Amino acid sequence: MKSRPAFRFQIGLAFTLILGFALTPVLTLAADPPRIAGTWEGVLDPGAQPKKHVVVNISADQDGNLSGTIDYPDQDVSGIEITAITYKAHILHFESTPNLSSFDGTLNQDGTVITGTWKQSGAPLTLTLKRTS
Repeated sequence: MKSRPAFRFQIGLAFTLILGFALTPVLTLAADPPRIAGTWEGVLDPGAQPKKHVVVNISADQDGNLSGTIDYPDQDVSGIEITAITYKAHILHFESTPNLSSFDGTLNQDGTVITGTWKQSGAPLTLTLKRTS
């Protein structure tokens, strides 16, 4: 029985192409930063106390791991570490141990606004964060 080198080459090429197309979405997802990465600004309104501007900076490393910091421009405070952060299915949760705060919010379909609840020292406040450039 004669071997068919051309046929084997075609089978090998087809297998390589199929495998390549199957892996392309996985590689693309790994390379793209999460939609949540960026700078977000909002205003906390505690009622009787002065309003407080909040800036949340979220970044993602090459593996998609999130990290971030919180700034309070009105108080000249910046770089407070976000010690835990998760983002899944448009739901963002983060915590900051240094200032005893946490946030749970939902990213809108456009990826421009996160609406949620900010808690600091146990007091919940509504906070809307808007993406900035």
